[in-house]
Amino acid sequence: MNSAKIHPQALVDPGSTLGAGTRVWAFAHVCEGVVIGNDCNLCDHTFFEKGVRLGNRVTIKCGVYLWEGVKLEDDVFVGPCVAFTNDLRPRSKKYPAKFSSTRLSQGCSIGANATLLPVTIGRWALIAAGSVVTRDVPDFALVRGNPARLTGWVCRCGETLHFDAAAEARCECGGYFQKKSETSIREINI
Repeated sequence: MNSAKIHPQALVDPGSTLGAGTRVWAFAHVCEGVVIGNDCNLCDHTFFEKGVRLGNRVTIKCGVYLWEGVKLEDDVFVGPCVAFTNDLRPRSKKYPAKFSSTRLSQGCSIGANATLLPVTIGRWALIAAGSVVTRDVPDFALVRGNPARLTGWVCRCGETLHFDAAAEARCECGGYFQKKSETSIREINI
């Protein structure tokens, strides 16, 4: 487990992998077969089922349970009590041949109490607290509501983007974006 820090009341099963600098807090349970990157923070009362994958610098706040088929890329933030699902037609004691997958792309943030069906969340997207996400979310999108709908765009730094008549936006942090369509933008490297 190299330099991972594990609270004495956390459960980390043999056969799981924790990266250097990762912190596992009290009452977290990391099952066999889970792979967690470097410098992650797994807060109290979290659960990681077999097959879950986390990149580097991922934060999982309290009360989050990640089920088989969930993959988080680098720099993802998951707020308190976010609910993930991996079975669209659940029945007691009946298991699908393969669970559905959910992917959270680099840098995205999921607000507290959001619910995610098996979807892909784009890079640096922001899911508002309490949203119910039923479909894929594009890069840099701001979505909210039940069901979650595209309501705007955000920069890597999290600030809301405001596009001008030429369909361009500059963030105070220096980010520069162009709108490709009503449902897609691209980041321009200067």
